[in-house]
Amino acid sequence: MGRSSHTIQITLWFTLALGIVLTCGASAKTWTIDPAGALRTVKEGLARCSNGDTLRILPGMYREGNIIVQKSVVLLGIHYPVFDGEHRYEVFTIAAPDVSIIGLKIIDTGSGSINDVAAIKGLQSKRLRIFNNQFENTFFGIYLSNVSDAVVENNVLHSNPESQDIGNGIHAWKCDSLTIRNNTVSGHRDGIYFEFVTRSLVEGNKSFGNMRYGLHFMFSHNDTYHSNTFRNNGAGVAVMYTKGVTMIGNHFEDNLGAGSYGLLLKDIRDSFVEQNTFSANTIGIYMEGSSRCLFAKNIFHENGWALKIQANCDGNVFKSNNFLANTFDVATNGTLVLNSFDHNYWDKYEGYDLNKDGVGDVPFHPVSMYSMVVDKMPSAVMLWRSLLVYMLDKTEKVVPSVTPENLKDDSPHIKRYDYRF
Repeated sequence: MGRSSHTIQITLWFTLALGIVLTCGASAKTWTIDPAGALRTVKEGLARCSNGDTLRILPGMYREGNIIVQKSVVLLGIHYPVFDGEHRYEVFTIAAPDVSIIGLKIIDTGSGSINDVAAIKGLQSKRLRIFNNQFENTFFGIYLSNVSDAVVENNVLHSNPESQDIGNGIHAWKCDSLTIRNNTVSGHRDGIYFEFVTRSLVEGNKSFGNMRYGLHFMFSHNDTYHSNTFRNNGAGVAVMYTKGVTMIGNHFEDNLGAGSYGLLLKDIRDSFVEQNTFSANTIGIYMEGSSRCLFAKNIFHENGWALKIQANCDGNVFKSNNFLANTFDVATNGTLVLNSFDHNYWDKYEGYDLNKDGVGDVPFHPVSMYSMVVDKMPSAVMLWRSLLVYMLDKTEKVVPSVTPENLKDDSPHIKRYDYRF
């Protein structure tokens, strides 16, 4: 089964490469790189080939230092030929449009505190295609700088850093119209990093076990993040200084630690966070300085805090979400309330529905007095589930004095929403 699946996959990628070749014209040629053949290195093949040609690379170990690609070619690996950076070199530097890299295994790049050494680096390239490659122990895995209309798909990137000196798995700077799809990234500083990246799609990726963030993006507007899984990273996902972000159908799981969270939103606006699952994080969502964002149909399950929303957030709407088995549902650091909660399901709601319309007849106040105490004095968490805490919270609900009275859901949903995603 495994060999058959692998054969089918190779066939599919070969068909794709053939399609790329055919679009370049009938004059395109295929060159075979073979450690025991006439052309033994990729550098030799690049010297002989022309734009639109394919270099078919047979299995073997290739140690060629830094390979600079300045022609529009397809590099097609057969059964994952290995390119070894020998802990010294950047392996591929792409400085041409319409380059495809398919089916290679790249290991042991160099590293540096000044130079961002990568397994594959794209520089001012258009329509770069990086498909079905394997990366092991690379400083930066895939590094895109001033690249547009690129596709990075179905790659596996893993590193075992011995120190904090490690780069990002997939790194993009000043790019436009990227597609980052179905990659698996682990063991890097950030799994996926975007800075000044616009109109791009991040879809179906798995980012786990990274030292800092599973996904980190700043100043990157009008991007979409769909159906990704971010698990057991240092601090989940961070979205900063950004507008027009759409995050739909993602899973934020097991991002645990004293300062950890599933999703950090800092100074973002006019964005959508919908149909996501936040499960077993220290904090599900932490928000600071964020405005006019819609949070709808999300599931918050077994988090320490489902939501921490600072008082400098405004115009945000939380609607039709499920809050289930969280230690604390909502926490804030002020009494000024400029955000709205409507028709959410809260498993801690103890109200009633006399007219049987599915909506609670009394509002729900999701901020507990104890959560505010713990926020000021973390050691107070030891009193959780004690009689004292129970009495304090009950008293606060009857006569609010510390918690923000206007932070409430006036129409709490009586039954949990049956979301399946």
